[in-house]
Amino acid sequence: MPRPRSLSTSALAVAALTVIDRDGLGALSMRAVAAELGMATMSLYRYVTDREQLEGLVVDLVLSEVDIEPPPGLQWREQVTVMVDRVRTAVGGHPEVVPLTMTHRHTSVSLLRWTEALLRVLTQAGFAGERRVLALRAVLSHTVGSLQLQYLGPLAGAGTASMAALSPGDYPLLAETARTARRVPPDEEFQHGMAALLSGLTP
Repeated sequence: MPRPRSLSTSALAVAALTVIDRDGLGALSMRAVAAELGMATMSLYRYVTDREQLEGLVVDLVLSEVDIEPPPGLQWREQVTVMVDRVRTAVGGHPEVVPLTMTHRHTSVSLLRWTEALLRVLTQAGFAGERRVLALRAVLSHTVGSLQLQYLGPLAGAGTASMAALSPGDYPLLAETARTARRVPPDEEFQHGMAALLSGLTP
């Protein structure tokens, strides 16, 4: 295959994300990305060393447009909610990328900058030391967890439908709760969970 004269990391990231969006995260490989770019697999190694580096480029691409500035004029809990929702919106457009956000949380420049901005909000709210660590981890856990639940186990999905059909005699509360859950939209599920989490966080 002919090799492009030059290849930017942005073009690599776009090609890798295209493979992931179309074929799933498991399909991502140096060979698949090379084919997407119309070049030989070995030629790709001139630009990246392995799949892990490709994954990092994808995370940076997906999060590159996320506004990391806290919205002015809001209380810290509202600022955190808005900042998390921005990431949720960006990643939500590419659900197969969700697992990569945690795998590359320490190397993705875009994610590092967002985390630094989030920590500034928490610091200005009075969080420090261990309390700040725990607050950050709690927010990250809800962010990633809500994305995984929305795309891997949605309330409107087959799993909830299966539980809703359980015998009321054996699982009365689970069956009733699942029937109700199927009517709860993802945004409401996320916002309620975030509000509950933040209400329990104190500096």
